[in-house]
Amino acid sequence: MKRTFIYLAVALTIVAVAVRAQEQGQHVRCIAFYNLENLFDTIHDEGKNDYEYLPDGGNKWTALKYENKVKNMAYAVSQLGTDYDPRGAACVGVAEVENIGCLKALCAEANSKYNRRLKPILLEGPDRRGVDVGFLYDTVLFKPVKVTGHELKAHYADGGVIKTRLQLLVSGYLMGDGKPEKIHVIVNHWPSRYGGELSSRPGRDTAAMLCMHICDSIYMKEPKAKIIIMGDLNDDPYNHSCKDVLKARKYREEVEPKGYFNTMWQMLDRGIGSLAYNGSWNLFDQIIINEPLLNEKLENGNWTYWKAQIFNKPFLTVQEGKDKGTPLRTTKAGVWQNGYGDHYPTMIYLIRKK
Repeated sequence: MKRTFIYLAVALTIVAVAVRAQEQGQHVRCIAFYNLENLFDTIHDEGKNDYEYLPDGGNKWTALKYENKVKNMAYAVSQLGTDYDPRGAACVGVAEVENIGCLKALCAEANSKYNRRLKPILLEGPDRRGVDVGFLYDTVLFKPVKVTGHELKAHYADGGVIKTRLQLLVSGYLMGDGKPEKIHVIVNHWPSRYGGELSSRPGRDTAAMLCMHICDSIYMKEPKAKIIIMGDLNDDPYNHSCKDVLKARKYREEVEPKGYFNTMWQMLDRGIGSLAYNGSWNLFDQIIINEPLLNEKLENGNWTYWKAQIFNKPFLTVQEGKDKGTPLRTTKAGVWQNGYGDHYPTMIYLIRKK
């Protein structure tokens, strides 16, 4: 009974804050990231190690399982941001997607079933398994104007080449509710911790350096650019790649001009994560913003950072058993669970005056 009261109190608080934002003459916009956990179709891509997700592969990945996966992910994506804006997220960076066809299927499902207006972007990268990062956007709330993919040049400790995902830069305009305003979103899925956190660290450090290079290139052309770095970084906010290479800070007062603020770090300090491993939480799914977006004054009438959220809703969560309270996965230990994914989505909200 006590937990029920807590959930009710939280729900009422969310509604009250959303209403208060509207009453104070503020528009709200959601920007999200979601690792879709192996959104593969059932067809082999030549040259890719996707055999596990074929009908005769280890996961017996049939058309029925793929179609259910698409339906589940479409529902989850359609709900992002709706706590504060019924239209949902303006844009969603995604990871672990096999190809553009999978994203087209997801968008078609979300658009037809949940009244969304999503369109996908994906550039094929060199990942050995064939998974890529992508970008979904609401065609009314966001207008992309330039898309580029940036390949990571890195090696394992033994000298082998790391074939991993591109870093996807989408530049475009947040539309509606006033004048369009340009933002830049970099979608990441950094090298895994395969072989151990320490031995694999150089790959993620190099990925952080590439991300910084992309940001520096944006700043050269637009000194006051607003930049959002998002993705499954396979590191926590306090790890070397994020804290020391990106220099993404925990507290906003620590952020220097053109510096970076990690919107997720303080949540992890409170024990809230985006994925669970061996009984503890990590927060690999991070959203990092730059100083111009963090410190934009609301009275200027432009978009500015408001708050962050981990979308850990009950429908995405195991409700009983030893995994209770953790993300409800599609497949675990070879057993199909018809769930969603092993990561929770993460989001930030931007606000501006009407």
